[in-house]
Amino acid sequence: MSKQKQAQLRKSVTPFAGSDKKASIMQLINTLIPFFLTWFLAYQSLTISIWLTLALTVVAAGFVIRTFIIFHDCTHGSFFKSGKANRIVGTITGVITLFAFDKWKRDHAIHHATSSNLDKRGTGDVWVMTVAEYVEASFWGRMAYRLYRNPIVMFGLGPIFLFLVSNRFNRKGAKRKERMNTYLINGSVAVIYALLIWAIGWQAFVIVQAPILFIAGASGIWLFYVQHQFEDSYFENEDEWDFVKAAVDGSSYYKLPKVMEWMTGSIGFHHVHHLSPRVPNYNLEKAHESTPPLQQATTITLASSLKSIRFRLYDEENKTFVSFKEIKELLRKRKSGIQMSPGRSSFQEK
Repeated sequence: MSKQKQAQLRKSVTPFAGSDKKASIMQLINTLIPFFLTWFLAYQSLTISIWLTLALTVVAAGFVIRTFIIFHDCTHGSFFKSGKANRIVGTITGVITLFAFDKWKRDHAIHHATSSNLDKRGTGDVWVMTVAEYVEASFWGRMAYRLYRNPIVMFGLGPIFLFLVSNRFNRKGAKRKERMNTYLINGSVAVIYALLIWAIGWQAFVIVQAPILFIAGASGIWLFYVQHQFEDSYFENEDEWDFVKAAVDGSSYYKLPKVMEWMTGSIGFHHVHHLSPRVPNYNLEKAHESTPPLQQATTITLASSLKSIRFRLYDEENKTFVSFKEIKELLRKRKSGIQMSPGRSSFQEK
């Protein structure tokens, strides 16, 4: 795609990049009220059946994901025209979703600026090693990476680490505004949780809140993972990296059933979001449908997305993700001391 066509593509989504105050307020209403209502019903159902409670927590978790998308839009300044309104709503939704607004806003902005750039990995993204890096890594380095990429760790322990550790502490060197926002959200969460435990008891609180957070967290990590980790995803070094190609070819269109699309705030149109982060979530589908080139983005479905679990390493030679099993031959050669040809790192090399 030429630079001229890339510029035209970015320009084509500009009309959708403005927030609609009425639409934003309506989304707050149809997200937060159902969440609080479902949470209350889950608590009330404890006297009827624990299975009914768990079923309701699944629904409530869906609304937490939708709440996070509002939070996410606020960090991009796309949910309201007013920066102050975005900050206030973003902080409130940050309390609900257990995300620190300013901290995550910074990390996520870096993710957008460096997505698919092999030379600028490490902030706001999923840890990705290339085949060459993995082959040359130490035993413990490979073990750490394999552990990180294990689905049980990533989607099982990941939400726990995210909520209890990563989102609770400021980064080294954080400015005062960022630190204070994290303290405000942490303090608000502590007070609200303490009041709920005092009102309904810690057992009831844990039975309701823990599944909600875990399901929402695991689902959120999955969405983030699968929308950048697909077979022919775009990755390049800095000298070849291109923002538009990273957006359109390095982010997928996750085609979900309509109910799930609504619950996830249309974040499945991830290629549109990366092309223009100022497009609010309720305009993503419109931008996709109105821009034919965007409809050519890699489309994945619920069924096809499951294959991404086996994508563990990026093979720069063949521009694709591969599994650990596919690079066993390279590791065998390395252990045997077989010299590989300079500049070759493909798992297909023999």
